[in-house]
Amino acid sequence: MGDYSKALEFYEKSHQIYENTLPSNHHDLAISYNNIGQVYNKMGDYSKALEFHKKAHKIDEKALPPNHPDLASSYNNIGGVYDGMGHYSKALEFYEKAHKILEKALPPNHPHLAHSYNNIGGVFAHMHDYSKALEFYEKSHQIYEKALPPNHPDSANSYGNIGQVYNNMGDYSKALEFYEKAHKIFENALPPNHPSLAISYGNIGEVYNNMGNYSKALSFLEKALTIQQKTLPPSHPHIKETIRRINNVKKV
Repeated sequence: MGDYSKALEFYEKSHQIYENTLPSNHHDLAISYNNIGQVYNKMGDYSKALEFHKKAHKIDEKALPPNHPDLASSYNNIGGVYDGMGHYSKALEFYEKAHKILEKALPPNHPHLAHSYNNIGGVFAHMHDYSKALEFYEKSHQIYEKALPPNHPDSANSYGNIGQVYNNMGDYSKALEFYEKAHKIFENALPPNHPSLAISYGNIGEVYNNMGNYSKALSFLEKALTIQQKTLPPSHPHIKETIRRINNVKKV
């Protein structure tokens, strides 16, 4: 949590300087608004995040040509917040606007395009359209395999996403296979208390729970919670969700 409040403090100081020295539609101001928005998004304060990302977008629309990649980033930021809020049709609308720009602006195997496929796949997963989700996640993963080194965290996220779809479809052995591939990369690539590791432990715990292996489930979920309590604000939705899962396993 300390990291987020510190980040916010520095971004806000930096923003004050920009506001005092730059014209009101300067692109650097938009970047600054986006930085602040991203911190609020990570803290789970979605209304604040949306407010800052929309301020950034307003500037970008005036300052940039219509197919500029930074405009796509701006659409993605807003889409991401709507996704977090559970407003999936809105999220899809913004992610697709971003994707349209990126398809025109980038070569076909660019990692940003993979991110974009990934975002769209995520919304379909949240909407329980698993075949669509798998289709977009696999497109994303194909690009990552070509464009990134084998132990890159983005490849791990990609494996994790595919695993999640299989989990939701009830194919638990497939889910575990992909979650474990993801976890192996995270363990090699990230510091031990990284939030992505917590998500990974939580994912594996959930599959074991679904498979009826409750002692393994509890062990992985508790590892997830330990990291989350060190790195996230106490009211964060991820912490609440992990505690809910742990309580459900204990009831069995």
